[in-house]
Amino acid sequence: MTESLFNRLGGVEGITRIANDVVDNHAVNKLIGVRFADVDLPKLKNAAATFFVSATGGPSDAYQGKDMVSAHRGMNISPAEFMAVLDDALLALDKNGIGQREQEEVLYALYGLRSQIVAV
Repeated sequence: MTESLFNRLGGVEGITRIANDVVDNHAVNKLIGVRFADVDLPKLKNAAATFFVSATGGPSDAYQGKDMVSAHRGMNISPAEFMAVLDDALLALDKNGIGQREQEEVLYALYGLRSQIVAV
């Protein structure tokens, strides 16, 4: 039996490191960084980590936040901004030594959220 993506990403500890790095990357990204200027970054890091934990096969009750449409409604996120988010995620995965297969699974899952995030 194949180990869950949650476990292959390092469980809660590994996913928390990845999520923190993703949010840090967003904050300094030239295209999307301005969106994070007045955001409570520790709160966002926690939301990102718990979302990833739940979405990758960890405890299903870890994420208590809004659904993706509600969280992004009215932000008018462009396709280019969405791709910048994926690029930031890939950088964080690389930084944390995540393998190619797992990177592809994460990016596939994130891209699957596109319609719930872009221009909602």
